[in-house]
Amino acid sequence: MKRKDGKPFSHPDKSSRVVPMVILLVLLCGFSFYLGGIFCSEKDGYVSKDIVEDAESQSEINAGSGHIQMKSISFPECSSDYQDYTPCTDPKRWKKYSVHRLSFLERHCPPVFEKKECLVPPPDGYQPPIKWPKSRDECWYRNVPYDWINKQKSNQHWLRKEGEKFRFPGGGTMFPNGVSAYVDLMRDLIPEMHDGTIRTAIDTGCGVASWGGDLLDRGILTVSLAPRDNHEAQVQFALERGIPAILGIISTQRLPFPANSFDMAHCSRCLIPWTEFGGIYLLEIHRILRPGGFWILSGPPVNYENRWRGWNTTIEDQKSDYEKLQDLLTSMCFTLYNKKDDIAVWQKSKDNTCYSKLAIPDAYPPKCDDGTEPDSAWYTPLRPCVVIPNPKLKKDLKSLPKWPERLHVGPERVADIRGGSVGSFRRDNSMWKVRAKHYKKLVQAIGSDKIRNVMDMNTLYGGFAAALISDPLWVMNVVSSYASNTLAVVYDRGLIGTYHDWCEAFSTYPRTYDLLHLDGLFTAESHRCEMKYVLLEMDRILRPNGYAIIRESNYYVDAVVVIAKGLRWGCRKEEAEKGFEKEKILICQKKLWYSSNQNSR
Repeated sequence: MKRKDGKPFSHPDKSSRVVPMVILLVLLCGFSFYLGGIFCSEKDGYVSKDIVEDAESQSEINAGSGHIQMKSISFPECSSDYQDYTPCTDPKRWKKYSVHRLSFLERHCPPVFEKKECLVPPPDGYQPPIKWPKSRDECWYRNVPYDWINKQKSNQHWLRKEGEKFRFPGGGTMFPNGVSAYVDLMRDLIPEMHDGTIRTAIDTGCGVASWGGDLLDRGILTVSLAPRDNHEAQVQFALERGIPAILGIISTQRLPFPANSFDMAHCSRCLIPWTEFGGIYLLEIHRILRPGGFWILSGPPVNYENRWRGWNTTIEDQKSDYEKLQDLLTSMCFTLYNKKDDIAVWQKSKDNTCYSKLAIPDAYPPKCDDGTEPDSAWYTPLRPCVVIPNPKLKKDLKSLPKWPERLHVGPERVADIRGGSVGSFRRDNSMWKVRAKHYKKLVQAIGSDKIRNVMDMNTLYGGFAAALISDPLWVMNVVSSYASNTLAVVYDRGLIGTYHDWCEAFSTYPRTYDLLHLDGLFTAESHRCEMKYVLLEMDRILRPNGYAIIRESNYYVDAVVVIAKGLRWGCRKEEAEKGFEKEKILICQKKLWYSSNQNSR
């Protein structure tokens, strides 16, 4: 063979081919490594605490250093009518869904192509919320500018408008003269409220959450629950006050909580038709209530003998309703524990002996035997059957350590988790004590009156919340619906939380949390949904001047920096505490801004 110049073509030997092959391989590996680390531009060691440059400047630096240019991201403002936007409970979309059992009030999230990629503006005149504990009694009118409750419930003293503020006298439909006297009567009926036996509670149909607010000083942590509606903004008022609350309704789906978790459940004329649809709503209360736990009802038909005239009904009808309720509760193994005036208290069976009667043919409600996990509660339909507690577990109310001892005792249910043990629980507890101490150095607002409403976006055992238990704040612990089910452990140690899928919007109003914390969330779930949508949701629920602590690998921390600048956040990178060199911590603060069509301040 000859080349075109007529000279003979010589075959290269193997050694002469090796060099170019090695060079090519090194180039390919280097390029692949570069693509994988496109967002990782720092060298090992200390990272400056200065505010990270804006996205445009960062792009220029990367381009100038030979890196592929990172495009800056900018999100437009949503229109002013989105100031209270709740994507998955949006009144604008209610007409698409059934009115049967008010299922239109449940979660119905928009598809991806309808997701908003804009920044939710605050109301005109918004200002930083009043600090805790003063916020329990008052809030700025312009932050929640709705007069409907004030006008409709004025005789019941839920709240009243005084100048530029709403005041919360502590009234309610069944306690117009004050919630404290109401809770005092309740404590007379339930001695377990005095000594730390009862720690977690749920209030269905919470109003402005005055009941849950009063219990905070008594060592009881309450999840206040109410649906999104066009007028009352109950949950928004609750969170503006600094009281734990979440949007939700008992309708066709289970509530997003594990079985056998709450020590106490409460309904004060919450208008839930407990005896209708085969008692399916009470069956859900039974599922989430711990064995030996208490269900409290005030309002119709309790005390019908004295109250029936004000309920637009007859005494015979109210007597019949009460008897139906009592029969239904008895069939679910509740017993009447105590009763006085407008309050009746039932107790869920402490053991499984009572449930043997459900084996009788045609018994109603029957025992659940459809294979549905008792803790399955994310878009899980309600079942018209009784969830029987696992007889192997001693998780009745009396068997748990009293509060606050239960906070640091390894719960029995930790063994139900794959890889879970009392040992892993203790290690997690110790680790978060160290981490929380480090966080307080990075965000000095933690522990002050600047931080009240906190969310741990992907907790394991609630270790972050436990480490902050002495601070004047509360933590909503979120367990991913795709992660191991550890939420029962969170409740067993006396904390609160919910299941959630971060590919969707959270069940809360905008501007309701002071601090958001995530630990490896993007690493764990970025394959399922785009990071920008999670960050947009974080921006929606974060209060102006609020903080986000994002604990991630270098790759995700630097990716967040670019998106965060489009959110108008100010961010800085910090080192993790000693021993976690592979992780970085991004401290971000949301800026207070006003819509361009409003007057700036």
